[in-house]
Amino acid sequence: MASNSFFARLPVIRQLRQSVGLQRGMLVAGLVLTGIFLICAIFAPLLAPYAYNQLKGEDGNFGAQQAPSAAHLLGTTVGGYDVLSRVIWGAQTALMVIIVAVALSVVIGVLLGLVSGYLGGWVDRILVVVADAIYAFPTLLLAIVAAIAISGGQSGLWPGVMAAAVSITVVFVPQYLRVVRAEVVRVKAEAFVESARVIGASNGRIMFRHVLRNSTRTLPLIVTLNASEAIATLAALGFLGFGIEPTAAAEWGYDLNKSISDVAAGIWWTAVPPGLAIVLAVLGITLIGESLNDLADPRLRARRRASKTPADAVAATQPVAREDLGEVQ
Repeated sequence: MASNSFFARLPVIRQLRQSVGLQRGMLVAGLVLTGIFLICAIFAPLLAPYAYNQLKGEDGNFGAQQAPSAAHLLGTTVGGYDVLSRVIWGAQTALMVIIVAVALSVVIGVLLGLVSGYLGGWVDRILVVVADAIYAFPTLLLAIVAAIAISGGQSGLWPGVMAAAVSITVVFVPQYLRVVRAEVVRVKAEAFVESARVIGASNGRIMFRHVLRNSTRTLPLIVTLNASEAIATLAALGFLGFGIEPTAAAEWGYDLNKSISDVAAGIWWTAVPPGLAIVLAVLGITLIGESLNDLADPRLRARRRASKTPADAVAATQPVAREDLGEVQ
């Protein structure tokens, strides 16, 4: 019984129980697609038939642009790599970038938003102006500039992951700053914050113990949406040639870039799998984020309750008969 109540309180499980109709379908579809993405990323060494940079097997070199066969279920790339293996290993690279980028964005953005909203004054004005200035730049252009400045545009696995993650973090931090700042401004005017000041609590204790814990309720929704955006930004960097070297890691955007000429020649298997992987991964995480956002909106919940049939509304207002409760005369 205790374990059932624990699982019922988990964020996604609770929203799944609350969802109905199309919202539940969207959430389930997002969970399935995201689950496949996570399984491929975590168990890539077990699922991938070859290494991401492997060019030959027991029978010699794989060969470039080989059609799908028993040895290579999705064929080989123009560089002679196994397409299926590159797609599976690419999920691991994307997951590493998502974890680092979102973690950095949350830590930096939340702290800056907390300081900006609580202290106010000139600190608040400077941070808001900087955030607005970052918003003024195109997202992809800003990520390209950051990637070039950090790693020269292309590098090994961890330097490349860190470069892509930091470039994405620069874009995401203003979003967390804005959201947390707005919540902090609202929360610091509450009575319990004033009570903490009256009893002599320090600003640090009030900020981190009272204000912060009540200002981060919407962060899970932003994290899910930013995770999908991180995949798209990483793929765009790789597609434009500012990603990770193919010998250091598999990256969907890079593979998609190298398959452009193959499409014109009718060689579809080098372009469709990485492109489909990007679409499905982004779609799965986006569906989860949008579903959670809808379920967190009280206006939509009220609208969903109002959409019940008149018979349901009448039944809900009728008293329950004593015999239906198991009572006897």
